[in-house]
Formats: sequence, structure tokens, C-alpha cells
Amino acid sequence: MDLAVAHGSKIGLVGRSGGGKTTLTRLLLRMTDVDAGETLAVVGESGSGKTATALSVLRLNPAPPCVYTGGEIRFEGRDLLALSERELCAIRGQDIAMIFQDPMTSLDPLQRVGTQVAEVLRHHRGLSRAEAGAAALAALDEVGIPDPGRRYRQYPHELSGGLRQRVMIATALVARPRVLIADEPTTALDVTVQRQILDLLVALQERHGMAVVLITHDLGVVAETADRVVVMNAGRVVESGDVMDVFDHPAEDYTRRLLDATPRLESA
Repeated sequence: MDLAVAHGSKIGLVGRSGGGKTTLTRLLLRMTDVDAGETLAVVGESGSGKTATALSVLRLNPAPPCVYTGGEIRFEGRDLLALSERELCAIRGQDIAMIFQDPMTSLDPLQRVGTQVAEVLRHHRGLSRAEAGAAALAALDEVGIPDPGRRYRQYPHELSGGLRQRVMIATALVARPRVLIADEPTTALDVTVQRQILDLLVALQERHGMAVVLITHDLGVVAETADRVVVMNAGRVVESGDVMDVFDHPAEDYTRRLLDATPRLESA
């Protein structure tokens, strides 16, 4: 299994083309393959292009106004940019899934959360309503939601932020994708819940053997959970490699400045 993203520009920009459309041609020079069971972290300051990159993998940047005018996004030998929308819909959620930053804006406020989890299986696996409902209930239980039968029937606004994020994780993983893109999955959560969600993702990755692309600002999380890291600045990759190699011996000044900006507890 592999996922590779490559664009051929020498500079990284997200801007406007002459026709007034947002262009992602120069979004990312190269994101190397990520294999089953591996975690690839993507780091960089706000505005460096991390989320735009993640959305571009599944072509979730709205088009129009967004246009893809070059490069490749390859999954298991297929260029996702060359697929029709129907072909890509068969991959989204089933082979490659994504957890978004804010579950409150990602979940449908008008549907019960259990229905939203079950919808993935009805679409991709063709399960009956009863079969999908039973599998969705099991998924809610797997991600640690207490009293899943009751939560299944609730709406997103009735859940806490941590429970909503667990629902998002259940929705992303219920079809057993081979690649999970986690875009700042703990940004909107308090510190205690952040730790719980990260531990949950690690446990589920080990259980199901999926590859994870983790987008985060937290270099401590990267050091603890990731195998490799990609450092982005101004829409392009400036450095990549094994996490400890990059952190211990950064080759780029931008990477060194990111590491220097990390708060540390110095011994007395």
C-alpha cells in the first residue's frame, strides 16, 4: 500500500490564477510514500499549507474555485487526479478516510450521529439499514463512547467536543480504510481529552494496521507517535525524514526555528 503526493513546482504558493481561481498547482513538492502501520506527520506553522494539502489528496478543495493544474496524487498506483468524481467517491471513506479539525462543523447537525456513521457502510458496502446500524453501534463502542446505544440516537449538538470527535473517528474508520488522514484532530479539545483521542488513534492504528497521515502543530506528539515527518513552509516541503533524525539533526533553518519555538521545561 502506498500514498504519494507530488507536484513539480520549485516554489510553494496557494494563490489566484489569472482567471481568478484558486490554484493548488504549487501546493506540495513531494510527500513520500506512507506504508501500512506507519505514521507520517506533517508539521509547519499556521498557513504553511498542511490542511490544503490534506484536502487536496481527496480533492475536497471546492472546484471551482480551486483548480488542479499539475502534479500527481497516487494511491496504490492510481493517480487520484485522473479519476472521475464517481470513481473518487468509491475511494473516499473506504480506502482513504479523513478526520477534520472541528467535528461540530463536519457532522450534519440535522442527522443523528449513529445515522451518519451507518451512512458510510450503506454507501460503500451496500448494507441494509439494520446491518449498517448494528455495525455503526459497534463502531461507536469501539472508539470508547459510553452508552453507545443512547448516543447513537443523539444529535451532534447534544454531545461534548470529545464525544463528537470520537463520532468523527468512528465515521472515518467504520469502513476500515487503509489510510487515515487526521487533520489537527485534537485542536478544539482540552488537554486531557486531547491525550485520550491521541491514545485512541494509536490503539486503533495498531488494531487495524492502517497508515496514518497526522497533521499537527504539536512537535511533542510527533516525537511520540510518528515514524517520519514532513516539514512544510509556504506551501512546500522544506525537509522530510525519520522523526528523530530530523529533530536531532535538522538540515533546514526553518525546521530549527520550529524546534526552538517549542516550549521546554528546563531542569533546575
